[in-house]
Amino acid sequence: MSDLTWGQRYAMCAPTFFDVVYSINPWMGGTVDPDVAMTQWETLAAAIRMAGGEVDVVQPMADLPDMVFVANAGVVSGPAFIPGAMRYPERAPETAAFVQWAGAVGFTVERLPEGAVLEGTGDAMPLGDVVVSGYGARTNRAAHAALTRLTDVEVVPVRLQDPRWYHVDLTLCPLDSRRAMVYPEAYDRAGAAAVIAHIAEPLVLTEAEAATFAANSIVVGRTVIMPACPPRVGRLLEAWGFDVVVVDVGEFQKAGGAVRCLTLPLDTSIGRDRVAQMEVA
Repeated sequence: MSDLTWGQRYAMCAPTFFDVVYSINPWMGGTVDPDVAMTQWETLAAAIRMAGGEVDVVQPMADLPDMVFVANAGVVSGPAFIPGAMRYPERAPETAAFVQWAGAVGFTVERLPEGAVLEGTGDAMPLGDVVVSGYGARTNRAAHAALTRLTDVEVVPVRLQDPRWYHVDLTLCPLDSRRAMVYPEAYDRAGAAAVIAHIAEPLVLTEAEAATFAANSIVVGRTVIMPACPPRVGRLLEAWGFDVVVVDVGEFQKAGGAVRCLTLPLDTSIGRDRVAQMEVA
């Protein structure tokens, strides 16, 4: 098997101002311990570095408690950063902050057209030579056409039919060129069939396994960094040659996010940028 061609470099945003002060998904609730949250975030960043990855830290801003969930900041494709467009007004001001950051670190910013709603990599997950994009909960179908126009990527649309699985990154985690963890019950029938067709060896999660946020994991080389690892899932991952590292991010799960939500891969290339990268290689 071949490892993923991406996942060695991530952006993260420190939880300096993280809190649960509103509710925009079914998981949100509870009191956040800021010291515990910071420790969990630092532990995750250390785990990425220990696995051989890099972490770029984005400066957090006051009054943006969910900015820590940097996966929703946008989509990276080669040298381009496509900033997210948030559905809820509580998160909309994050976009300007991430656009400023992206320009400062050298990305070319390419914006979605008015009316397109796409909550970053949370709803635009690279899977081989396609991008799986959810809609119906946060992202809309207009974003799929816009993403294709900007990158020439083939978008596989899936309707998210359960409010608990409001982003694709809660249901799908590519592992290498052949394998991925997936919870297809979160999708409509057509979407589930389309996603499974793009995975040679799917690790299909049960509802109970998906509810641990197991799919909201990241992969650095052959290391899978997870918020929780159900026993059956761990056995399969190890049989496939992966090392599993569990990082407790329970404070962030109070807001409906885990490991993948807290990270934005900066080395992804999709569509024409992926083709160009393969030609150079």
